[in-house]
Amino acid sequence: MIMRIKLVELREIRLGLVHFFETSFGRTTERRIILVRVVCEDESEGWGECTAGEGPFYSEEWTETAWHTIKNFLAPVVVRRDFESAAFVSDLMRRVRGHRMAKAAIETACWDLEARRADLPLWKHLGGVRAELPCGVSIGIQDSVEALLEKIERELSAGYQRIKIKIKPGWDLKILESVRERFPRIQLMADANSAYTLADVPLFRAMDEFDLMMIEQPLAHDDIMDHARLQAEIRTPLCLDESIRSMRDARHALDVNACRIINIKLGRVGGHAAAREVEAEARTRNVPVWCGGMLESGIGRAHNIAMSTLAGFTLPGDVSASARYWDEDIIDPPVTVTERGTIHAPEGPGLGFEIKRGRIDSLTVRLEEIRAR
Repeated sequence: MIMRIKLVELREIRLGLVHFFETSFGRTTERRIILVRVVCEDESEGWGECTAGEGPFYSEEWTETAWHTIKNFLAPVVVRRDFESAAFVSDLMRRVRGHRMAKAAIETACWDLEARRADLPLWKHLGGVRAELPCGVSIGIQDSVEALLEKIERELSAGYQRIKIKIKPGWDLKILESVRERFPRIQLMADANSAYTLADVPLFRAMDEFDLMMIEQPLAHDDIMDHARLQAEIRTPLCLDESIRSMRDARHALDVNACRIINIKLGRVGGHAAAREVEAEARTRNVPVWCGGMLESGIGRAHNIAMSTLAGFTLPGDVSASARYWDEDIIDPPVTVTERGTIHAPEGPGLGFEIKRGRIDSLTVRLEEIRAR
């Protein structure tokens, strides 16, 4: 089915978090989120979300660079172009190097559009195989150990199957010790967000005693080889996040045993087509993958749900309930989690959720339409 995009709508919304989220990069209290809506010649539409942060800390992309890259370079090459499948949209944007989060905003919107036109749930259109997904939560750095333990208790009571805590120098070994003492049998992982170096090998050896599921991205954001050296020194599986931007990166990392688990984020790899390539590469090597979160609104969260239904996503991801982040989401119904810590993939066409346009309009701080010149 040939598709032709007649316009790309670009808007920024502001959403305040119900609780601050802190990592080794800093503390976030409000999200500046770029939403992309693509509209076809027959007025059918699809929605995507750019997961870039408010500053260039997790990656070199951030809200402002993504806005201008989409507006001036990516959207103009997509409008009025015929393409047979959303899987080929990335090829249209290939001339622009990098900027994967900006590209993913458009590419994922096209997948939503294509699934809606086919009257299929996006997750089925992508080739998903499971309709119920195990869920974990990511808990940021807290003001005290007591606050962290209380938050973990609440999330476990809500049914979540896995707890991920953020660590950084000075908030690591003693924190993990306290968590394990209070919760000796939970599925627990630590996310370092590139805050350490190989000089910290003794620290990571000490973490082996805490029976962690994994340690996520402890070393440099663009590194593979030092992670291979670290993995050889410790028992705990390493998981790579920031270092994996493509299937090629995944192949190189697995070739040298730089990790035993991979976190896949749609924005980081450039969209659904690239995510499926990374998932397939890992699955052929029997390496599990899972979906990491980027404080997405409901639109980005719905795309994460769809991606997480692929066969290789065997570990609980960070696709948790909307209420953990927002007083009111921009989709209806909001994402909810069952008492056993799972999410059901929706059965409606496309993302499977209703877009709350009035809510989005009220949150919009800038808006542009890109049409063919």
